[in-house]
Amino acid sequence: MPRITRDSLLSLEAYARERKDFRARVIAHKKHRSVHLGEHVTLLFEDELTIRYQIQEMLRIEKTFEEEGIQGELDAYNPLVPDGANLKATMLIEYEDADLRRQALARLRGVEDRVWIEVEGCGRVYAIADEDLPRENEQKTSSVHFLRFELTPEMIAALKYGVALGVGIDHPAYAVAVPALAAEIRRALVADLA
Repeated sequence: MPRITRDSLLSLEAYARERKDFRARVIAHKKHRSVHLGEHVTLLFEDELTIRYQIQEMLRIEKTFEEEGIQGELDAYNPLVPDGANLKATMLIEYEDADLRRQALARLRGVEDRVWIEVEGCGRVYAIADEDLPRENEQKTSSVHFLRFELTPEMIAALKYGVALGVGIDHPAYAVAVPALAAEIRRALVADLA
């Protein structure tokens, strides 16, 4: 599967020229990669384009043009690109009110380990969460988590054949299920699989 390399990135100057159009393209692309689980959780399923955008934005914000800094961003973000045998997602826990958010993040400790996908007829696959660094402590979970869902060859074949793909959370404080993703979202995610 594609990896983002130094040579494939735009320079800061070129990105500044193309940013408006590139950003619009990525926003449209993300519409078919976002899954809302209830009122407060969104999964954004990442791919090469969404991660490329994130890297370009980080380089722009930090005004990074030195090789070492660019390589650092590539090393940090490339692991979030699916490799053909998995799906990867950024999980966002969203509460507008700061007090409600603080209370919810305390109740939702461990939620990142209770997120699942289900290939029809194959059972649930639970997320492997936050492989880069811990995002939870004794008091609360984080509002952002990075998830990886490993699929078997049989699951990939079933998805390519056309079976339903479901997503959900079975945490005691937050249980929600989407038994079958919309066709355009399912299609976008299946395209990530080899």
